[in-house]
Amino acid sequence: MDTLQQLRDELTAEYQITKKFLDEYQETLNEYAPHQKSSKMMPLAQHVVEVFGWPSIMLKTEVLDFGEGQPPAVFETKQQLKDELEKNYRDSLEGLNKATEAELDKMWALAYKGKKLAEWTRYGAIRHALNQATHHRAQLGVYYRLNNIKVPGSYGPSADDHSF
Repeated sequence: MDTLQQLRDELTAEYQITKKFLDEYQETLNEYAPHQKSSKMMPLAQHVVEVFGWPSIMLKTEVLDFGEGQPPAVFETKQQLKDELEKNYRDSLEGLNKATEAELDKMWALAYKGKKLAEWTRYGAIRHALNQATHHRAQLGVYYRLNNIKVPGSYGPSADDHSF
């Protein structure tokens, strides 16, 4: 079994689905949130596209500390989302193309201000990142539905796809 090829294939499939979601994104709703405890739509969409860069980071580091370094940029446009998705996808695909199976067995951790929050093998961390992209993209789909924005199909047609 070629684990790296499977990860590349899954990353590419999730990237293609996410591109369809970004095509439908409405900048006029950047500040929309369905509930006071919910993220606003732009930060949620930004998080989805940022996750596509995580495999690259995971293959180059042993830990990512969210409490250190510069805060992420604040996006305002659909084009910024699309550009970031493209960059992050290319970086992660390149990382997976250069990686070895043995590198996937090394440990990787997520931390906040020095406190370890979670730890996986790099393979497990990359799988978790792909799951995060799927999870948060589904949240974005709920935001779309609540605002009468077309929800693209993810793993088959959605209720908005009239081709079936």
